Amino acid sequence: FEEGLRSSLRSRRRIPEEAPQQSLIIMGDFGAEEALSALGPLDGRYRDRVGVLRAYFSESALMKYRVRVEVEYLIALAKTLEVNEDLTVLREVYAGFDVSSATRIKAIEKVTNHDVKAVEYFLKEQDVVPETLKEMIHFGLTSQDVNHVAQPLALAECAREVLVPKFEELVAKLKSKAVEWKDVGMLARTHGQAATPTRLGKEFAVFADRLGKCVRQVKTADHSAKFGGATGGMNAHYVAYPKIDWFAFGDRFVRDVSSGLLTRQQYTTQIEQYDDLAAFCHALTRMNTVLLDLCRDAWQYVSLGYFRQIVKANEVGSSAMPHKVNPIDFENAEGNLGVANALFAHLAAKLPVSRLQRDLSDSTVLRTIGMPLGHTYLAVLSIMRGLSKIAVDLDAIHRDLEQNWAVVAEAIQTILRRERYPEPYEALKKLTRGKTLTQLDFHTFIDSELPGISDDLKNELKAVSPHTYLGAFHTKPLLEDTD
Repeated sequence: FEEGLRSSLRSRRRIPEEAPQQSLIIMGDFGAEEALSALGPLDGRYRDRVGVLRAYFSESALMKYRVRVEVEYLIALAKTLEVNEDLTVLREVYAGFDVSSATRIKAIEKVTNHDVKAVEYFLKEQDVVPETLKEMIHFGLTSQDVNHVAQPLALAECAREVLVPKFEELVAKLKSKAVEWKDVGMLARTHGQAATPTRLGKEFAVFADRLGKCVRQVKTADHSAKFGGATGGMNAHYVAYPKIDWFAFGDRFVRDVSSGLLTRQQYTTQIEQYDDLAAFCHALTRMNTVLLDLCRDAWQYVSLGYFRQIVKANEVGSSAMPHKVNPIDFENAEGNLGVANALFAHLAAKLPVSRLQRDLSDSTVLRTIGMPLGHTYLAVLSIMRGLSKIAVDLDAIHRDLEQNWAVVAEAIQTILRRERYPEPYEALKKLTRGKTLTQLDFHTFIDSELPGISDDLKNELKAVSPHTYLGAFHTKPLLEDTD
């Protein structure tokens, strides 16, 4: 086996004859046929929408991140051991990483049956690596020193470069809607029943505020890496070079390879602690829960007729009912958020638990991290698309307010309380509870059922209507919150 492997490496063949080409589809660009035959929707139906995430979480991306970690480690190690050689050229290996590189690593893995060892052997094939340093590739490391720097780094960079900017874009869109609709009075509903009127803009400000807090938590989440040898004690490093402070080396390396995005976990087993990753999953779960609430409210406003959906000429709403225009974007988002949160829950619950110093169950689970992020990203895109396809139907909103005059009972009894009028709540309860009333009913009540009040007070009470009893909504704090 060893001799056969060495022969394969020496020959530098790009793809061994036994390499299974059909299993490498995920490495390259999908065509229409591959998308149609994909096992899951993220690489099939929705592949174009979430394609940006493949640069971080595809199999090929993981290989590239591993190569990057191994190369930077070799450069840092050589500097520490005072190797007098410029190794910056080694960075060309991961800078130029492409489909053929990933294919070669996969072919080596076919022989080794070990993915990280395949990366090591791939690097030993590269002409830019000096012969004198080839045995220093992966020196003193275990696979998880590579994986648990590469994978947190991919996650942290994706969060910074893709996820957080998209989440902030949605927050900005919600703020824009809040300002646009700040003067649109709307009947509120508590327990599904007519309640004190509100403003449509304020309701969207609620979601902008909630989502903004969640995004800040995602943005400021800690990302950490494990880099400590086979069981966390840097045993191999210290036995080879006992006078070097390898823990300090590890701290610097993790910081430098990630440009400060990662910190090194100080006490670990063979694998990382995963607590920071669990917290990140929980932060995204909370964010998705807010988005789920938004989707359901937006769906309900469409159902109530408060929002009209913009119609596209050639689209079909139902295969049987030609008139249908369905709120499919909010429904699509709701479904994807549910899938994402289920996966985040499993990741957060499973990954921090491992038998003794390590079992392999974390590896297969961690490979799925792109899935909940993909479904989350897809949901955000759907929500933004849904928001762009709705228009306020002021007539429907005003009609609903006009049909629910009972909601001004709170205003009238409160003004009467201010005037120390006896038992105003009880009087308004008797008038309104379980009844449908009109403006005339209220004005008649004010004129005939409230003896002793002044004409000025009567006029003040009559000025209250469902259209004017909207409370206050200040947009300044919302717009000032730009963190």
